[in-house]
Amino acid sequence: MAEKNTHTKHEDNLKKKIVVKDEVIVEQKKEIRGLRKIVSDEAVEFKKSFSNKISLLLISAFGLAAALAWNGLIRDIITLYIVPYLGEKSGIKSQLIYAVTVTILAVLVTYLLSRFTTKKKLKRN
Repeated sequence: MAEKNTHTKHEDNLKKKIVVKDEVIVEQKKEIRGLRKIVSDEAVEFKKSFSNKISLLLISAFGLAAALAWNGLIRDIITLYIVPYLGEKSGIKSQLIYAVTVTILAVLVTYLLSRFTTKKKLKRN
């Protein structure tokens, strides 16, 4: 009979250990689900951020290409129309006219873009 009691106690101890292990497994599964959610959210945020950065880089590249095209056009216009009036040795004067023209153009474009973005922000609100 004592042997049966010992055997029953041993079984009860094993059952308790199994219940505890099952509870631990359930908790670990909850933790894993939480971690998966965090990783998934981070992946979505990374994807958005990556897309935004790539878009910004592409826009910057096209902006640079456009600026170089305008640069060439302005230089050609100055060479074609201004240099003949100022003479062949008008290097510094031509550069000054070029710099002022580009500065005015840059200020104008910046001003117009800032007004455009401000209006868009106001419409959203």
